[in-house]
Amino acid sequence: MTMNRMGQPWQSRRSPTQPRRCAAQIARGVVCAAIALALGGTALAATHRDEAVYRAVEADRTAALELLKDIVDVDSGSGDVAGGRRVEEILEAQLKASGAQVHYEPAEAANFPPNLVAVFHGNGMAKILIIAHIDTVFGPGTVAQRPFRIEGDRALGPGVGDEKGGVITAVTALKILHELGFKDYATITLLLDDSEELGSPGSTLLIKTLAKQNDVEFNMEPGDPPDALTVWRKGAGDISIQVKGRSAHAGMVPQNGRNAAAELVHQLAGLEGKFPHTGDGMTVNLTVIHAGTRGNIIPDSAEATLDVRFRKLEDFDAILAQIKSGVLPPIVPDTTITVATEGSAYPPLTENPQIDALGARAQAIYLELGKTVALSGNGGASESAVVMSVGTPALDGLGFDGDGFHTDHEWIDLTSVTPRLYLFTRMLMETSRSKPEKSRVR
Repeated sequence: MTMNRMGQPWQSRRSPTQPRRCAAQIARGVVCAAIALALGGTALAATHRDEAVYRAVEADRTAALELLKDIVDVDSGSGDVAGGRRVEEILEAQLKASGAQVHYEPAEAANFPPNLVAVFHGNGMAKILIIAHIDTVFGPGTVAQRPFRIEGDRALGPGVGDEKGGVITAVTALKILHELGFKDYATITLLLDDSEELGSPGSTLLIKTLAKQNDVEFNMEPGDPPDALTVWRKGAGDISIQVKGRSAHAGMVPQNGRNAAAELVHQLAGLEGKFPHTGDGMTVNLTVIHAGTRGNIIPDSAEATLDVRFRKLEDFDAILAQIKSGVLPPIVPDTTITVATEGSAYPPLTENPQIDALGARAQAIYLELGKTVALSGNGGASESAVVMSVGTPALDGLGFDGDGFHTDHEWIDLTSVTPRLYLFTRMLMETSRSKPEKSRVR
């Protein structure tokens, strides 16, 4: 999940909607496969679980949780080069043991670790891309304060769900395919992104290149609670309001100053009520304020960051234009107000028939376990939107279920480990046998 460019967590990582449930979750006896066919996609007709896959999942479950502990207990916040490299080293050994060819792609921005790329070669036709990120929103020393731990049916720790649990889901599923000797794909490529929480500045071009080379992308963000896959996401970007004033001694000659902080408060008050803060559509939320350097100096500069989420790409420009046109006449004389942006960090992931077909396939696989999974969306951005921008269909939210992401009480549901590992392993197998259709890029 992304952070803003100031290095702070996005204010609302998740705004779960009421899930769109397929007919099989509502009407008794209706199989989700029928929905996928109605959408023009393909789905499974089987209603019994694959016993070989299930036994392999059960056999590898303990090792998967041990590997999760190993990487959670390494600080790897965005920009922590040493921590990111250490996590990659741990995973590289596992991936090579599972038959992958591993190489590193340099980060596309300074102060990030390289991106790990693992490629598995098979004998089939489909080319599958998996993206997972190893960076977290937590700084150095967090692991020492609250390392990986298990409390009942929950595992906790920094980044345990967002997204190290998803990383382990992918790595373990690939291990299971290797153990089963499954080779029906042409290639499966796993990209471990090192900068997703900042909008993937170190990997965006790489993501687009790999997306163009593959037929489908699976993203390992955690599942929406209580048990859902992600078929749409809002886009994300920052807009800043900057005020310039004049400093002065706050005790001796405050009248000589021009208080930038006071003017910024005035401008922010003028925005209140103009944009929604919550909901399934566009949202704008104040996340960061900077002003002043000392308690006895009138601040000569102040800046606020607004976190903007949107369902359509053109909405971001419209919000920016509205904020610019809504700048109020200053109440602090001789101050100047500037509205600026670096653009959106991620475009929106927009649901389409190709994504719906992937979702229906996943729902049919879950039925093999006698379980249902919903299709939903949220306000948290991810790399899937970048993938979809070049026409490659993407299904998101394939990691373990959990909640509390970007907080000190982040957790995953341990009862979701076996079904989610089964789901993703079977999803790779069935997708290998039926190449998804790419959409046209407008």
